[in-house]
Amino acid sequence: MRVGLVCPYTWNVPGGVQVHIRDLAEALIGLGHEVSVISPADDNTPLPDYVVPGGRAIPVPYNGSVARLSFGFGSAARVRRWVKEGGFDVLHVHEPAAPSLSLLACWVADGPIVATVHTAMPRSRLIHAAYPVLQTALEKINGRIAVSEAARTTLVEHMGGDAVLIPNGVAVHRYEKAAPLPGWPGQGGALGFLGRIDEPRKGLDLLLRAFALMAGERPGLRLLVAGPGDASDLLDRLPAAYRERVVLLGQVSEEDKARVYHSVDVFCAPNTGGESFGIVLAEAMAAGAPIVASDLLAFRQVLRGGRAGELFPTGDPEALAAAAGRLLDDPQLRARLSVAASEAVRAYDWPVVARDVVKVYQAVVPGFGRVAVVP
Repeated sequence: MRVGLVCPYTWNVPGGVQVHIRDLAEALIGLGHEVSVISPADDNTPLPDYVVPGGRAIPVPYNGSVARLSFGFGSAARVRRWVKEGGFDVLHVHEPAAPSLSLLACWVADGPIVATVHTAMPRSRLIHAAYPVLQTALEKINGRIAVSEAARTTLVEHMGGDAVLIPNGVAVHRYEKAAPLPGWPGQGGALGFLGRIDEPRKGLDLLLRAFALMAGERPGLRLLVAGPGDASDLLDRLPAAYRERVVLLGQVSEEDKARVYHSVDVFCAPNTGGESFGIVLAEAMAAGAPIVASDLLAFRQVLRGGRAGELFPTGDPEALAAAAGRLLDDPQLRARLSVAASEAVRAYDWPVVARDVVKVYQAVVPGFGRVAVVP
């Protein structure tokens, strides 16, 4: 089967949707399918062989974050040309309601179209108001996938209809074995964080407050922070005596990201909302990291209701500090959570997830010809 995947967010800024599409593409190729991806990206951006640049991305506030999207006549022309030349058996668009390439692809294409919804957000007046415009594109979708119950709820509230629930995947082999970074985790205990450091909903500020509560009683405790974003005033939020115990790595490679998960005693996911799945949790689980996470619906589901990781009340730094402290003080509990996480994450391994996605493709392809461009 020849599959066209459409990524709405710029390829060169890491994010959950981009990682999902990359890993899905590689899993489908591994299963013997032909795959092409179109994504926002400058023409000079280094890209895998299977990715086509869809135009320069523009930062746009979206779902409590800043999404880098491509829209406009230039991007539409690129999408149209890509669809026309692709000869796809199925077109798979991601986040079709976002004002970017996926929406453009729905407008310009006819034929078997599958959409995946990743976002979990409250009912939006903006999307509701724009729905008459979006409808002409969204009504072309023949098969719908949601990565979580939260994402399915978003789909139903904003677009109507229903979706097949297929969770995000994780390349377990990429994370399960990696050497810790030099000097980590150390004797005094180490907490870890991975995500955009200047995106409030990722919860790093909450973790810094929890770290400050713990650091006085744990003189050897350190915090390892990895992820892109502006870190200029980050350490100013901590008492001066604790700042040298926080190590900022910035954006890291895929190889070093796996090493980060293996470099800490407790991995922390203090996110405050807007998460439909929690790919960072799945990666940490694949690494066997003991986890403390906000009690968001999506996180609770991924962590099997707390059996594969500790949950704390969302937004509560004292509760985060207490939960992380319990794990630091109990090696046996950490070991049990590590084993439980490693077992639970097998359900999200990409070969398993990709086969479920292909079943959706096979359900919508009969009765259609190949994907074609609207005249």
